[in-house]
Amino acid sequence: VNNGGEKCIDPLQRAAILQIDLHNQSHPEVEDGELATVCYRPEGLDSLVQKTSFSKKELQVLYRGFKNECPSGIVNEETFKSIYSQFFPQGDSSMYAHFLFEAFDTHNNGSVSFEDFVISLSIILRGSITDKLNWAFNLYDLNKDGCITREEMTDIMNSIYDMMGKYTYPCMRDSAPKEHVDNFFQKMDRNNDGVVTIDEFLETCQKDENIMQSMHMFDNVI
Repeated sequence: VNNGGEKCIDPLQRAAILQIDLHNQSHPEVEDGELATVCYRPEGLDSLVQKTSFSKKELQVLYRGFKNECPSGIVNEETFKSIYSQFFPQGDSSMYAHFLFEAFDTHNNGSVSFEDFVISLSIILRGSITDKLNWAFNLYDLNKDGCITREEMTDIMNSIYDMMGKYTYPCMRDSAPKEHVDNFFQKMDRNNDGVVTIDEFLETCQKDENIMQSMHMFDNVI
């Protein structure tokens, strides 16, 4: 990543990693009768089709993968961290996974249901540019007060560098997280008031060609 602005797409990429793993747990060639046996209907499958950009069959296959990893049908934070840590064995992903879990936990009840999971994934993988950016902003806005502070962005950046580990090449300087935070605010904080609002975030990201290209990275994952 070359500048602070490009970092805003990172949560979408990292969240999609978890989705790809759960999707790969499912065999793509499943008979309809077998799919019916894993159909999850707390709201009704038709309701999830309406709320997401996934077809009924895609939801059934995704649920099978979800249940393979989470037999109870819900994911608590510790399980979420454990699954996520498999992708970053060289570092400590626990804090970033905590932030990501809170973004998926839309009901703020300490667990992520299949509905929570696929609604977020639908945004990440198939949502509009604005939807994806709103989701990323919500992740960065740790206390959900409608703006991103330097303290919040510092926590996010430190968690990303912890997750990447110490043995990266080229070796990262200890000052790198602070430099990314400075770059982020220099680019995003249009009125220099010390916080980044959703309007500033959307306007800046939508004018950045690199960010816009990154938005389509996972369009054809499923």
